[in-house]
Amino acid sequence: MSPRVAILGTGRMGSALARRLTKLEPTLWNRSRARAEQVGVGQVAAKPAAAASDADIVISSLTGAEALRSAFGGPEGALAAAHGQLFVEMSTSGTAFLEEIEPQLRARGSGMIDAPILGAPTVVLQGGAAILVGGAPADQDRARPVLEMLGEVRSVGPLGSGACLKLVANSMLAAITLAAAELQGAGEAAGLDQNQVFWALARLAPGLETRRAGYLDRRHEPTLFAVQDLLKDLDLALELFRRSTAQAPLTTLVRGLVSEAAEVAGELDISAVIDRYGLATTAAHTSDARVGSSA
Repeated sequence: MSPRVAILGTGRMGSALARRLTKLEPTLWNRSRARAEQVGVGQVAAKPAAAASDADIVISSLTGAEALRSAFGGPEGALAAAHGQLFVEMSTSGTAFLEEIEPQLRARGSGMIDAPILGAPTVVLQGGAAILVGGAPADQDRARPVLEMLGEVRSVGPLGSGACLKLVANSMLAAITLAAAELQGAGEAAGLDQNQVFWALARLAPGLETRRAGYLDRRHEPTLFAVQDLLKDLDLALELFRRSTAQAPLTTLVRGLVSEAAEVAGELDISAVIDRYGLATTAAHTSDARVGSSA
């Protein structure tokens, strides 16, 4: 018998999770009911408690700790409906919320794991994501059949380990994104063909291919991962690194550059960091090249 699944949060990632789990007919909840209804999967609950009450697995995919506290707290929050379900926290929100909510869930007979995702919503839809799972082994095993529908499931340690590793990974993503933007611009400024520059960069960092249109055409929509969300994750990462006395001067520098981009392009995809270099679009660059070759 298939587990009954509820999904709290139907933003870009939550919607992808719901669509990937279509055959489980998940129950959805979102602060904006219309957004949950637009997913077109399963049924929509009016409140988090209603979504969680009949579920075996309750997945949360929200924008951060405050959104999670809002969804779980109060008489109509998910915590109020806890009675033995397994809660799977898939947001990128650090460890503070996990530390707060896990004892409360345990007191009501429910377990919790954290399972943030490496991969854009498009990757989730294809079943190619990497799921970073932290928590008790028995709880991880309970969630595995559902999580394996999303991609590769990797056990990374006790509760909170997935959340920490996701922040490390997103810090790496930010550094690669900024380095590629800077070097794309440097290569173009040196007179190289922009396609050849991007080819070389993507050869070293294959993940750049998903953002080819952003780097070459300066088209940063549809948004796979918003600049403002990357900034949020870098702030969480730096807080984690400070607590553990880790040295992170490069991540601190990258955070400053992402913050600059967020001021003007916060809702655009992270490829928009290239715009800070004032580069021409592909069309203009090609036109300039033709003028130079005919002179």
